[in-house]
Amino acid sequence: MSNRSDIHDRLASSLREARRARGLSLDAVAKLSGVSRSMVSQIERGESSPTVATLWNLTQALQVDFAGLLEGKPRPGIEITRADAAPVIDRGGVRIRILSPPEAVGENEVYDLEFSPGARLLSEPHSPGCREHLTVIDGQLRVRSGDEDERLGAGDVARYAADRDHEIGAEGSAPARAILIVQGS
Repeated sequence: MSNRSDIHDRLASSLREARRARGLSLDAVAKLSGVSRSMVSQIERGESSPTVATLWNLTQALQVDFAGLLEGKPRPGIEITRADAAPVIDRGGVRIRILSPPEAVGENEVYDLEFSPGARLLSEPHSPGCREHLTVIDGQLRVRSGDEDERLGAGDVARYAADRDHEIGAEGSAPARAILIVQGS
């Protein structure tokens, strides 16, 4: 029983340190990992024994491996997120791949967006002063910010206020792809 308690204590401490080292709140870790805020808090306090799936989600969100989480030490060198390991959100015909590290939440977030023909990504206003920078890689997109809208083609870049209702949608019968940078969300 003491071995189990030691592992829980090390896991709790390492998870808390990894989160704090990246400047993330419990809410940010919950958002990035899909693990509820209360569960993250319970694990950090050593009050809950996480499943392998929960640990996997947390290590992906914090960009540490299982061993790194138990050791509580950041790995030196070049940080790599392999293409198949980047978090992905599918939302109504739009595939959103998160490219930025978890500690960038709320500052500079980077997304790879893939749109099925006709798909749209609707967004409510972000925090005051938030701006988005959209670069179209393939296809055609229409971007709307408030009452303004523009049509974009491959290579076009749009910068716009994201502190009001806004949306990005695929135009025409072909898929589209873009890189989105969100500053100050």
